[in-house]
Amino acid sequence: MGKSIPEYLGQLDIRKSIVSLATGATAIYLLYKAIRAGLKCQPPFCSNSPICIARECPVPGERAPPQEAPLRPPLRPKGLAIERERHGRDSGELRRLLNSLECKHDEYTRSMILHSITRCVYLLEAEASACTNDDIKLVADMLEDKDTSVKIQALNALKAFSGIRKFRLKIQEHSIKVLELVSTIWDSELHISGLRLLNNLPLPDYVHPQLRRVMPALMEILQSDCNMAQVQALRLMSYLAQKNDLLYDILNCQVHSDFLNLFQSTQPGNLLFEVLVFAERLSEGRNASHYRAVKWHYNEQSLHEALFGDESRLADRLLSLVIHPEEEVQIQACKVIVSLQCPQDVAARPSSFHPSHSFSKSGE
Repeated sequence: MGKSIPEYLGQLDIRKSIVSLATGATAIYLLYKAIRAGLKCQPPFCSNSPICIARECPVPGERAPPQEAPLRPPLRPKGLAIERERHGRDSGELRRLLNSLECKHDEYTRSMILHSITRCVYLLEAEASACTNDDIKLVADMLEDKDTSVKIQALNALKAFSGIRKFRLKIQEHSIKVLELVSTIWDSELHISGLRLLNNLPLPDYVHPQLRRVMPALMEILQSDCNMAQVQALRLMSYLAQKNDLLYDILNCQVHSDFLNLFQSTQPGNLLFEVLVFAERLSEGRNASHYRAVKWHYNEQSLHEALFGDESRLADRLLSLVIHPEEEVQIQACKVIVSLQCPQDVAARPSSFHPSHSFSKSGE
């Protein structure tokens, strides 16, 4: 070869050093380009995509600088959307979200837009009040969406809008659709959202036929294993129990054989309170003179038989709740006991209380 072994090894070390230097220089150059590109990239302040309401928002109409613009000091923040409204300025965030809802998006984007609309309605009161019935219809149209998550977010948005008085009648028009969703789709989140909306609306008489049809589904939700859905179902049923034309439908509704487990002291306090309110409303309703004027017939597995039948163990459950740790549960249990012990003709006759001589003289 003409070269000694030491000379050959020396040349090999030199080549390795050159390769290492070249590799290192290339890596440094690529890293520099990545950092430079990252510094130049400035996302726009506002867009039609769903965004957080607390994000800094520029003045309406201001455009974001193009990505090719030279590097410059950051612009001074214009303030949070909620702060802008506090100072009497419209952030335009809710209007942008409603406009973007009219465009075609995938299910996830539609769901996130509706979620952002809900937050805006709660936090930007002035902007929400400036919306129109057409905006309510736009949101309500999302109840027809094929995706369940979109339906849920639409229900939440309508619930937010229902807190504004002028929109209640418009939202009320969609109550039958909400009842249909709650009764036909077995999804706990949808049940919670739909029932929360219904509990925030005055339900007109024309909805009562639909309520009769969905009563078995409501009773199933009431007996499900989702605490929040149970509580919302109980609140709705307690409200409906005060409607004379719906009371029998509720009392004759079929329930599970272990229905009285809802009155066990191991149940969550909020659930116990609501189920006790429900029992009190039913007891008061069945004791009313106009209800007792008719001889009603109940099936063996009915709610009436579970609560008020000859073989009901409700009294035992109520006695155990009188010593419940939560005071509101104790008080409500006592109210139910009183309503059960009240003579059935008390509601029919006027008050016959006559104070004793000593009591009236005391002036207490």
